[in-house]
Formats: sequence, C-alpha cells, structure tokens
Amino acid sequence: MLDGFDFVLITLVLTEIADEFDLSAASAASLVSGAFITRWLGGALLGAMGDRYGRKPAMIASILLYSLGTFACGFAWNYFSLFAARLLIGMGMAGEYSASATYALESWPAQLRNRASGFLISGYAGGTILAAELYKWVVPAWGWRWMFYIGVLPVFVALWVRRALPEAGDWHEEVVASGAARPNPFRPLFTGRIGYLNAALAVAASAALFCVFTPLGAGWRWPLSLLAAGALLAFAAQLGGRRGWLLYVALMCTVFCAFLYSWPIQALLPTYLKTELGYAPSEVTDAMFYAGFGTMAGCWLAGFAGDRFGTRRAYAYTLLASLCFVFPVFAVRDTLVGLGVLLFCLLALSQGISGILPKYIASHFPTESRAASLGFVYNTGALGGAVAPVLGAHLAEGMPLGQALAVLTSGLTLVVIVLMGADVPRRLGRLVDPELSDDHLLRDRPIPADTPG
Repeated sequence: MLDGFDFVLITLVLTEIADEFDLSAASAASLVSGAFITRWLGGALLGAMGDRYGRKPAMIASILLYSLGTFACGFAWNYFSLFAARLLIGMGMAGEYSASATYALESWPAQLRNRASGFLISGYAGGTILAAELYKWVVPAWGWRWMFYIGVLPVFVALWVRRALPEAGDWHEEVVASGAARPNPFRPLFTGRIGYLNAALAVAASAALFCVFTPLGAGWRWPLSLLAAGALLAFAAQLGGRRGWLLYVALMCTVFCAFLYSWPIQALLPTYLKTELGYAPSEVTDAMFYAGFGTMAGCWLAGFAGDRFGTRRAYAYTLLASLCFVFPVFAVRDTLVGLGVLLFCLLALSQGISGILPKYIASHFPTESRAASLGFVYNTGALGGAVAPVLGAHLAEGMPLGQALAVLTSGLTLVVIVLMGADVPRRLGRLVDPELSDDHLLRDRPIPADTPG
C-alpha cells in the first residue's frame, strides 16, 4: 500500500510540476518513467540480497530507499533534481516488489499462493486511493511538495517490519534451518575479468536509459535504447545460463508488454481527467477512487480465479474480458458516475489481474535464486512502464490523449493474452531446457519432517 502511495504521487501532481518547471507534456511524463530506469538494477541487487540474507532484510532496505527518495522529491529545484530522486524511488520499489512477493508467496500454503499474490498486490491499489484522497486536501492548501514530504512515513513501517515479522517460511527452511550455504546468485557476474566487463555494462545501461528518458538523449534515443537493451539482454543470458537464458528473455518481454498495456492509463489518467475533461481536484480524486478500488477488487478476484482455474488461464480470459471496457471509458465525458463505473470495471479486469503476476513469474524459479531472478526479470520488463507514458504523450500530439491511451491499452492487451494464454515463455524455455519445471512454487515446497514416508 505504501509502495503504491509513494509511486502514484508523481502522476497526481504532474500538471502542477509541469507548470512550475515549465515542462512539455512529454518531459513531464518522463518523470514517471524516471523511476523505471533503475528498477532493473534495484530489483537485481536487492533481490540477490533477499536470496542471501533473507526476504525481510531486503524488504526493509527497499522501503527505506523509496521512502527517502520520495521525501527528496519535495526538495527538487528543477527537472533534473526531481528526476534524480525518482531514480532512487525506482531502486527501492524494485527491491520491495521482489522481496515482498517472495516473502508472501513463501509464507502461504502452496495451494493458496495465487491468493497470496493477489492480496499482496491489492495493497498497491489501496495506496493509490489513499494518495488520491490526500491530493484533494493537501495540494490545493499547501502545494504539490507536501505530498512528497508525507511520503517519508513508510520509514516507520520499515522499523516495525524489522522488529515484528518472522522470516519467510520456504527460505528459512531451505537455507537457515537446513544449514545450507547461503546463495549469492550475482557473484559470478562481478568476479574476475568478467566482473569488470559487467560493471561497465551496468554503467552503460544506466547511463543510456537516463539519456533516453531525459532531454540529454535528444537525437540519439534509438542507438541508446539499443545499447541499453543489449546490455540488459547480456545480463539475462548470464543469469539464466546455458539452459535458462531463453526463459529469462521471454519472461522479460512478457512483463514489458504487460507494462505497455497497463501503464499508459496508470500514469496519464489524472492528466487526461484534468486536461481533456476539465475535472477539478475533487473530481479527479473521485475518479481515481473508482479506478483504485476497481484494481484492488480485481486483485482479490484474480487470486481466487488463479487458484481455481490456474494462473495462465485466469490471466488470459480476464484480459480478454477487459477489452470490452477500454474504448467506452474514453468515450464517456458528461457523467462522473458513469465514467467511474466503467473505470472500476476496466481496472478490475485489466490492472487487477496483475495481482497474480508475481505468482506467475516466481513459479519459474527455485527458492535459492527466486528473489534475484524475479527482481531482475520483472523490473527489467518494467521498463515498459517507462516507455508507456512517454509513448502515450507522443501519440497524444497527433490525436486526443484519451484515444491514444485506448489504442495503446487495447493493442498491447491482445499481445499479452497470446503470450500468457499460449504459455510462450515456458514453451521457449523448454527449447533449451526440456526439464524445466511446471511450477517451482509447488515442486519446491519443503516437506515437514513429521510427514509419513
């Protein structure tokens, strides 16, 4: 919930920031993208921390990172200082996603893990609702900076987590209780001569992504994008190894497309409501409430549907149903209630189903490397969320913003339906690893010592 609260703040105050710093729509949208640039690195490193030292320490470190990054946004004096703070938020959010997802999945019974995933991710939507409610009270009275000052509060939650929560069940049983050597999945990447090359690749990828999503890369965006993609694919190939590299790449592409269909609306909906529909702050809050609660309810529904019908089947059919609501959402203009009902339905089906995305990804990886693998794959694919708002803003230069958002959402939703429904990542993975497991979260569940036989 606090993760969602901190991240959605930028989307709510994007127009106020653009006015103060005199930014174009595309430059303002790139501030949303900023948090995605460092996600691949934060997810990988903090995920590796979770595999070696436990899910709980990684979760604490992640919460501290994104809370302090949000607080720093309130002191930004120009575009680049705000963008830099967003980079810190991205690293923290990435680590928090991988740590909290593996923590929840490994602490729930195996047959209920879609529900664990759905309930967990529903908290993100709760955070967007909370942020929207505060927006209508805080920004008109005190200005946009106070929204970010409030974002430092999760620090106190990190202190509570450190004191109150036990370690995740699967990780504790397989690593601590068994006395097994604690894994360090990234050690091969940064030792010996290859370590220097990979360190250079990490710097090159980060620098290239920074330039791509800021004015510094003007005129060089395609070459820089290819450089960043090549570096990230090289990391995926090394992490996956000879038998797993294709699975890593396929999962990254699937997550990338999932962000491309979902993030145009998540990032630019408040801007659409304020600019094209002329909504006041209180009306934006009401519309965001419908959207946020729809996503939350959808995550709950996704958890039950995933456990009942299977993760992939629930994902594909729910996304297919969501297509019925995409264009109607952007056709409604005269009734807030009508728009709210349609937003609720659309977000429940299209965004809510992402509640079981952690379960889907984590099922491909064993316990000893799950946090790092999930963190890298998910957060590298999450670069689709960096591309989405900028792409939506550029498309809106030639058509209404609502139409641009509808086209992006519907087109990429169809792509994800095919990838998920046909189990494309696992099928590709088996081309190089015929023994690839159907579901590690079921196969790797430790058997209690007192179980007969």
